[in-house]
Amino acid sequence: MKYLVPSILLFFLLFPIISLAQGNITSTNSAALLSKMDPEKSIISNTENSKNHRTLSAVIKAADLEETLGYDGPFTVFAPSDKAFEEFSLRKALHLLDSENKEDLKALLTYHIIAGKFTTSQILRAMCRGNGRATFTTVQGKEVVVTMEGIDIVLTDDFGNSAKITTADANQCNGVIHEIDSVIVPHQM
Repeated sequence: MKYLVPSILLFFLLFPIISLAQGNITSTNSAALLSKMDPEKSIISNTENSKNHRTLSAVIKAADLEETLGYDGPFTVFAPSDKAFEEFSLRKALHLLDSENKEDLKALLTYHIIAGKFTTSQILRAMCRGNGRATFTTVQGKEVVVTMEGIDIVLTDDFGNSAKITTADANQCNGVIHEIDSVIVPHQM
């Protein structure tokens, strides 16, 4: 026990350095990781096997959404990468991982999911019909607005938080995954 506390402190001191080193992964590597997803497998199966979505996989399990994302669908998942979760505040993460806050965790995850399969070309068509803007209702019940910033497709929530799609159109047997660079939240945390 005497050495446990210093070990934990050392981990938290070195974690940002390790994260920075991992942050050098390029979009090409993310695209390669998403392209390795098997379109014959489900969203949950592919995220479990993804080297870039381990945190998302753990969050899906903690929120008890394995069965839903394993069989039901189709769904469009705006999947924060592990790097996006690393940049998510530690205070917010600890709050969500507390067993008393399981509903908040589920709300966070379902805020990244839309019922139906929407490829980027379908999202872009919806934006064209909406004069450069499209609104989608998440499974959680809130809306996200999708717009363009230069060549990037950007999701924005009610609080002005935004996330860019960094890698798109990883087809799954029960939907599609678009990797995003940030975690968006359904309420002010």
